[in-house]
Amino acid sequence: MTLTLTLLCAVALDYCLGELSNQYHPLVGFGRWASRLETFFRRPQHTAQLQKALGLLAWLCALSASLVGLLGLTMPPSAQTLFNIATLYFCIGARSLQQHADAVYSALTADDLPLARQQVGNIVSRQTADMTMDDVRRATVESVLENGADAVFAPLFWFVMLGPFGALLYRFANTLDAMWGYKNQRYQHFGWAAARFDDLLNWLPARLTALSYAAIGNSRQAVYAWQHQAHLLDSPNAGPVMTAGAGAMDLSLGGPAWYHGRLKQKPWFGGKQTPTDSDIRLASGLIYKTLALWLLLIAMGDSLA
Repeated sequence: MTLTLTLLCAVALDYCLGELSNQYHPLVGFGRWASRLETFFRRPQHTAQLQKALGLLAWLCALSASLVGLLGLTMPPSAQTLFNIATLYFCIGARSLQQHADAVYSALTADDLPLARQQVGNIVSRQTADMTMDDVRRATVESVLENGADAVFAPLFWFVMLGPFGALLYRFANTLDAMWGYKNQRYQHFGWAAARFDDLLNWLPARLTALSYAAIGNSRQAVYAWQHQAHLLDSPNAGPVMTAGAGAMDLSLGGPAWYHGRLKQKPWFGGKQTPTDSDIRLASGLIYKTLALWLLLIAMGDSLA
């Protein structure tokens, strides 16, 4: 089976079935494995350099799980095809992202702000208890745009580059960053390798995603926001993605937000319009339009190979 058909089958499975439940999701098992490694390797009393070294060793041990992706090379062609499809299906999450966004949308259109706060709390790390409806809308659109890169386009990129091993490597590395990549007292040194390698793996996919958002939406505003505002955001990869996405939709995103009891003065970025309820669905639509563009371009390249 060609690469294009493999991708189409995996994307179709994701759209029809959504994300696996926690009971069966491989990431739950991987999370337990990573937690055991943290318990074994992390020692707060160690020096900063030793914590970094042990964090790197723990990260390497954890990512050894991605070697499972090489098993397909030993399988007969038909089994290898099924393995490839299943692996990519596990690694992408476009449908799950849409479902989370739709849950917020439904709560907002029902004028149920407490439920909307609860639903957006499932996809953002900021505090949601005192959010206004505008805050909820902005946070939801931001999350859809950012996670489109992390949960859809980066794993797709690494699957095309390195096959199932590449997709698993990225997915597991991204999970480790979510677990260990915090700049706090607990993980500042131990999680250094997890955070830096995730930045490295995301660098090119993030910029391809930003370019794709710009190509599909308001291109001039997207490029302007990317060039002039991306550096204002903390993440070197989320910056281009979110500013280009916000500009492509001509939406004003960002602004002050509460994190762990502290008000963070995040910059405003993107376009001029205040997000509405319908913009949440338009953000999900932008993800699927971008996915269609990627599949088309990959199919064109596949046909020439």
